[in-house]
Amino acid sequence: MGRAFADIAFTPSVKAAQTRYGSRQSNRAYEVSGDRQDELTEYEQEFIAQRDGFYQATVSETGWPYVQFRGGPPGFLKVIDRKTIGFADFRGNIQYLSVGNILADGRVALILMDHANQRRLKVWGRARVVHRAEDPGLLAALEISTYAARVERAIVISVEAFDWNCPQHITRRFTEAEIRESLAPIIAELEDLRGQVRTPASSRDPEPLGDGELRLVVTGVRILTPRVRAYELRTAGGEPLPEIEAGAHLTVPVHLANGVESTHHYSIASDPDDPTRWEIAVLREDDAQGGSVFVHKHYGVGTSLACGVPRNGFQLHADRRPAVLIAGGIGISPLKAMAHVLKREDRRFTLHFAAHSSGEAPYLCELRREFPGAMRTHWSSLGRDARMDIDLIVRTAPAECVFYVCGPARMLAAMQAAAEKAELPEERVRFERFAPPQASADDHSFEVQLRRSGAVLPVPVGKSILEVLLEADVRPSYDCRTGTCGTCATRVLHGEADHRDLVLSKAERERDHLICTCVSRCVGDLLVLDM
Repeated sequence: MGRAFADIAFTPSVKAAQTRYGSRQSNRAYEVSGDRQDELTEYEQEFIAQRDGFYQATVSETGWPYVQFRGGPPGFLKVIDRKTIGFADFRGNIQYLSVGNILADGRVALILMDHANQRRLKVWGRARVVHRAEDPGLLAALEISTYAARVERAIVISVEAFDWNCPQHITRRFTEAEIRESLAPIIAELEDLRGQVRTPASSRDPEPLGDGELRLVVTGVRILTPRVRAYELRTAGGEPLPEIEAGAHLTVPVHLANGVESTHHYSIASDPDDPTRWEIAVLREDDAQGGSVFVHKHYGVGTSLACGVPRNGFQLHADRRPAVLIAGGIGISPLKAMAHVLKREDRRFTLHFAAHSSGEAPYLCELRREFPGAMRTHWSSLGRDARMDIDLIVRTAPAECVFYVCGPARMLAAMQAAAEKAELPEERVRFERFAPPQASADDHSFEVQLRRSGAVLPVPVGKSILEVLLEADVRPSYDCRTGTCGTCATRVLHGEADHRDLVLSKAERERDHLICTCVSRCVGDLLVLDM
């Protein structure tokens, strides 16, 4: 909220209208805001640089407003500094209505639209006309060398105020480039499927992928977002699936980009009460090890899989306490399953779902249909006020509720900080990571000594203790590889652990001296493990 915006826009007649229609009190927050919001932050500057057009209103000497659309290549409206924007004025229909109005009264208002992400920025300012003879350097800086249009002059605007408008009623529209980008993975998949169809059936491998004990078949594939696909799985023989609880994950076979056979864990997103089918959602991560890319490329209807039996380190509490489910992006998968259970058992819950935009939110339509009263959405593309505020969620949550959080590392860290600030008991905050924590700039190599065998193994930067143990043919118990299940927890006999898991309690770390070898590291140079 900006005070400068209110100073300009909230005239006596506007305030009277707010009073009449019941919004005066809520709008007073603009007038007392500590942030004048008259200097463009990096967020606004980035938004402006991406626009290929805007609407400009000027005022004539007769008092009539004139609204004009100004278009050009993305970035033709340039940020000169935090208080100034400008653009090259391309030759148009030579009526010069806007130019004449600016020469008489420099006050202008701009509306910049992002239809694809339902964002709208309003800018108030004072404009001036600058001719080439007056400032040739400025004209040169504002010109677009790749755009074949005649530049007659420059318009420079001193920003007086700006405001991010409500996203309501903005119809989503997409440019040709945005549509091409969205369709690219679908087109690539079609080309891949054409190649599979052309491959003789006799050359296809009839054996299932993987070596797990649970035989499953892919019976359906859905595109949830441009990067997320849902895979429906049933038993190979049509018999009922094993019983599971909400929060369970399935181990599926993949081949990594380096050719190594491996497994990935994906939360079961479907209703756990359905014994006929499971569904997992897979986010394609092109810059990762390649497991998700393998699933997108090679899992199709009819693909036979030998999977591991589902496990669960993210169980839903069984009593009647309320639940607060907090999901980020693909982290919606286990929380969707929990929501199905909570709704069926008539238990109180709220589901907070954050993503960059609604178009990148898996299962959004299904969630809105199934849980309309419990859904709260947070799209970061709509600006700061629309982003998820975890501190606020914790402060306003029902007493004695249990929090379940699954999402990116930044979201989990924010929840940990909020929980500590609110002094929440560990039992009331439960986490699930969908990827290992990112490496820290302070990471260093160290050694682990195995007390029972005496072996000393170097752990380099970029590899976990668990990976080093497996490469040395040591076979510890493990499951999630993300520090959320505790299966790989091992006792530390000497050395200081750098804990990065989300599952061990303070007592388990400090009294029992346990460490999750899949994610945690060493503060010093040596850890001695009870192995």
